[in-house]
Amino acid sequence: MPETDMEYTTLGDTGLEVSRFCLGCMNFGSDREWMINDEDKSHEIIDRAIDLGINFLDTANVYSHGESEDIVGDAIAEYDREELVIATKVYGLMGEGPNKQGLSRKHVLDQVEGSLERLDTDYIDLYQIHRWDDSTPIEETLHALDHLVETGKVRYIGASTMAAWQFTKALYESDLNDYARFSCMQPQYNLVDRQEEENVLPVCADQGVGVIPWSPLGGGFLTGKYDREDDPDEGRAATDEHTHERFTEENWQVLDAVRDVADGKDATPAQVSLAWLLHKDVVDAPIIGPRSIDHLEENVAALDVTLDDSEIERLEAPLEPAWSRVIADL
Repeated sequence: MPETDMEYTTLGDTGLEVSRFCLGCMNFGSDREWMINDEDKSHEIIDRAIDLGINFLDTANVYSHGESEDIVGDAIAEYDREELVIATKVYGLMGEGPNKQGLSRKHVLDQVEGSLERLDTDYIDLYQIHRWDDSTPIEETLHALDHLVETGKVRYIGASTMAAWQFTKALYESDLNDYARFSCMQPQYNLVDRQEEENVLPVCADQGVGVIPWSPLGGGFLTGKYDREDDPDEGRAATDEHTHERFTEENWQVLDAVRDVADGKDATPAQVSLAWLLHKDVVDAPIIGPRSIDHLEENVAALDVTLDDSEIERLEAPLEPAWSRVIADL
């Protein structure tokens, strides 16, 4: 496949430069049957991603109970650490007993040490809260994260998957107490999951917060590997209920549009779906999770796909976000 020149952008209003694609590392490990339970193969994908210009890697402590972080740490050991942006997350259950989950000061400070050890690094570029914790005051969590920034163990902090009011409250508390502020948000966002257009994305646009969407291909749905007549019985769709939930007529119509646009551009459905995200001003770097080098190269080649306004309208037309329906009824 021809080489594509990687593009770079700053993460939100920060000065941190990241590649327009982030390599998602959840696939590296053995927690689920569809994951890559082969460290050598995982390293090959990471090596190829870096070779293609990707400098941004995202993992989490909870991915395969630390295996993913171990794999990433081993893979990046041979590279110039200063040239890479390594992101990981905290919140998930990491053992039995109390204080093994959540966003308490204790759990955050304990887990960052484990992540640093597994990643074999002195600092984490982007440390993200994986979910909102109703059991811990956000002020406590922000104070702990601010401490990590002040001590140099973490360079930037981010958040993932929450309500707009929660994210706004966190930004307000940071400003009020002069704590380090969330620099980015990691929401689920793609052509068939557009609910964030009425949730956190407007907050991010207003507040200069970077956006790094997870599941940019809808769990594989937008790659075009499924058809209306299919009853998936293998791969991720066989065990992931959320993937089955995407098999709605409205979503099939979106996929029909994706395929039509892709055919007209000699591109793949995956490339058109990723190109749509890249055309969104609020989006900095979609998180791609390829399970092979071929998929990785295909994804990165989406940088060469240009969409005009009529094509974007065609892709978006089958799915009307809920907020649009509400406004229309007023």
